[in-house]
Amino acid sequence: MDKKVTVIGAGNVGATAAQRLAEKELCDVVLVDIVEGVPQGKALDLAEAAPIEKHDARLIGTNGYDETENSDIVIITAGIPRKPGMSRDDLISTNAGIVKSVAKEVARKSPNAVLIIVSNPLDVMCHVAFEACGFPKNRVMGMAGVLDSARFRTFISMEMNVSVENTHAFVLGGHGDTMVPLPRYSTVAGIPITELMTPERIEALVKRTANGGAEIVSLLKTGSAYYAPASAAVEMTESILKDKKKILPCAALLEGEYGIRDLFIGVPVKLGSNGIEEIIEIKLTDVEQAALNKSAGAVKEMVETLKNLDY
Repeated sequence: MDKKVTVIGAGNVGATAAQRLAEKELCDVVLVDIVEGVPQGKALDLAEAAPIEKHDARLIGTNGYDETENSDIVIITAGIPRKPGMSRDDLISTNAGIVKSVAKEVARKSPNAVLIIVSNPLDVMCHVAFEACGFPKNRVMGMAGVLDSARFRTFISMEMNVSVENTHAFVLGGHGDTMVPLPRYSTVAGIPITELMTPERIEALVKRTANGGAEIVSLLKTGSAYYAPASAAVEMTESILKDKKKILPCAALLEGEYGIRDLFIGVPVKLGSNGIEEIIEIKLTDVEQAALNKSAGAVKEMVETLKNLDY
């Protein structure tokens, strides 16, 4: 393969992302984790599946960063996962230290890479990585909106009993309880869901989407979601590697767009070989803008909390 993607963190999200990347034959994959033997074992296991899955991606597991040198994209999933009763905010202190150290190593070994942050609390971890790596803003982004939109699309599909391929949805804002699903821009075969279901049913789906991660945590009891988050990170990776220029909702650093400044917030962006090539500004109603402002306020509060922490 002529492309290399490093996945930091060989837990459920990282290992699943490595599997999807390899099986789509998008790139060679380097899986990094601090636990000795785990990335090596998972990479070898995935490599041994290659003859059956029919791909020729090279998979390497390592505890260091030498093998990651000159990666095109680095997906950061490292950090402790949410457990029942734990909010994303509870993760700030521990995960900020991990992401800071990882981002510095990535910048040293792969100065031209694009960073995709998956670690929670996601929007805040984007700030940590951005400051630590020193990359331009177009090469640092967070995986949130793609996952949240996929969840919304799933619930729309279930509600309408239609193929998920016919559903499209946009979720803006921070990755958490204050996210902003946009029913007006969410469609089934091009028809807005506002014309297909009652406001009460839409509100129920919106609420379920906002609590999508917590719902899975409560069911699993010992961990958090990983199949869908991994798929979301891989869709972003594919759009960048193939220069597809997909319009996807991602956490991006805003500098006045949507009236928000100096915050990583989920908005529609164009993803191509240069990372975030354009931030798409869509017209919001006063209610939607107020919801986005509230979401931005919640992210800003966490960023301020971060400034007072020693990590």
